[in-house]
Amino acid sequence: MELKYTTEIPDKDQFFALFETTGWNEEYQLSIDELYDALASSWFMVSAYDSGTLVGFGRIICDGIVHALILDLIVYPRYKYKGIGSAILKELVEKCKKHNIRDIQLFCAKGVIDFYLKHGFVERPGDAPGMELKKQ
Repeated sequence: MELKYTTEIPDKDQFFALFETTGWNEEYQLSIDELYDALASSWFMVSAYDSGTLVGFGRIICDGIVHALILDLIVYPRYKYKGIGSAILKELVEKCKKHNIRDIQLFCAKGVIDFYLKHGFVERPGDAPGMELKKQ
């Protein structure tokens, strides 16, 4: 396994295939072009490749000063537990720190909270601000 990390937007077909492994698109129902447009609007992203194949990804949306939100941290299932997610998360957090972003948040997929706790993130208290508007 020869991994290469880049900060360039990945090929839309490869990213769509990686995104589909999460099951998230069952709810979102995003087309390949909608998903690619969302990526293109990101503040920063990291892609991991093995011999030219996208095997991991993470991105940030950010105002550049106060708030950053880490999204879509995905590792292809057969590449999990090889340090790829940790390497991507480290680069994403370092980018925020370099720009003195004061508030770094993330969406955490079900079942992976321990991964983020291991990297210094904490759960938001139940009485903390934050809500979500669910699709109706």
